[in-house]
Amino acid sequence: MDDVLADTHGKLVSIALNEFSTNHTLHDFKKKGLHELLHAKQMKKLYAIIQQPGFFADIPAIEGAVEVVTRLSYYYEIYIATAAMEFPNSFREKFDWLGTHLPFIPWTNIVFCGDKSIISSDYLIDDHIKNLVAFKGKPILFSAPHNLKETNFQRVNNWAEVADLFLPTT
Repeated sequence: MDDVLADTHGKLVSIALNEFSTNHTLHDFKKKGLHELLHAKQMKKLYAIIQQPGFFADIPAIEGAVEVVTRLSYYYEIYIATAAMEFPNSFREKFDWLGTHLPFIPWTNIVFCGDKSIISSDYLIDDHIKNLVAFKGKPILFSAPHNLKETNFQRVNNWAEVADLFLPTT
């Protein structure tokens, strides 16, 4: 969900640029992960912010995500898997976010987990390599600043590319 459907990275970058003392620009944060650019103390502060109630409630959808997932649902059974165990406040907020942005996904198709290796499906689109390595189906890496150097997986850079990969041409 995070950084595939919801622009969590964008929200964290906005916080870093507006609340931290940094010489980095928005362009820098598009090319490198937060861990590469921010000091350990800043990362600790971001981690504390993520833990606060409300953090996950208002994250914007990634461009094209809602539209493409809606179209995909006409052809595929869609499951949303999100690693929510690390951030207990995120359960309700992520569930509500999905209800707002993707209300056609039934609650039975939403999986909150700590380890996505339990997911058994044909495809997994994810931004974290750790989730794709153990996946038994076809893994697809969704581009994010923290994975741009990865070359071992098929990659999609945006939701238009997901549509090209999975939707019939009209």
